[in-house]
Amino acid sequence: MAAEHAIPTHAEPLFDIGPLAVTNSMMVTWVVTLAIVLVVQAGTRRVRLAPTGLQNVLEFVVESLYEMLEGIIGPDFIRRTFPFLATVFLFILACNWTGLVPGFGTIGWGVAGEHGFTVKQPLLRPTNADVNMTMSMAVTFTVLWLFWYYKAHGAVGALKHLFAPKGGMRGAILIVLVPVFMFVGVLELISIFFVRPLGLSVRLFGNVFAGDNLLEAMNHIVKFPLDVLALLPFYFLELLVGIVQALVFMLLCAAFTTAAIMHEEEGH
Repeated sequence: MAAEHAIPTHAEPLFDIGPLAVTNSMMVTWVVTLAIVLVVQAGTRRVRLAPTGLQNVLEFVVESLYEMLEGIIGPDFIRRTFPFLATVFLFILACNWTGLVPGFGTIGWGVAGEHGFTVKQPLLRPTNADVNMTMSMAVTFTVLWLFWYYKAHGAVGALKHLFAPKGGMRGAILIVLVPVFMFVGVLELISIFFVRPLGLSVRLFGNVFAGDNLLEAMNHIVKFPLDVLALLPFYFLELLVGIVQALVFMLLCAAFTTAAIMHEEEGH
């Protein structure tokens, strides 16, 4: 069954659990989460000193991410921030690649028309093609960022880091520049609570959603059996985009965190 229209911008509800409407993107999120848990459990059920098989793959991924993030965040805060950053990378990557499985957006409930079957309510929708999911991850990072920021500076230090003059200035120039630094601090707060979450969520959503619509459009331009060959380059492109977007989200979070926990003398 093939949809003959662009993928809708919103997730479609499938059924209700009490007051909670379960959408097609939520269903995929649960499946991907369960799959990640099962894979990790299978790889760590019998941990060996000399890892082999799945344990070796998992250790390679975790160690590679740890070394990369430690070079950005530093050894002091890496243990505190690594669980979230590594998890969000693996989750986004798994969701992005799962969304490339044939059937996403093309299997579901619909109507028969002149040009075939048109899906009106897909059963499966890529998780990150739902802006609610990407915004949830961005908001979760913002909450954790505030906690890490507080742990790095304390309440007074956090306010000074935002609003206090930098560079050890003294005298009349300090009095003149105080309003400027206060204004910059307000802009920083706007960035923390609005610009960063919006940028993180929309960037990921836009790339995944555009990729899904690209595959959907190419699927209708070329018909079977040529569509299989025609879609292969785009599938490889989306595989690359999937890992790049997961890396971008993780590295932006790491960069924001590094800027937050860095003390003035370290930055200077």
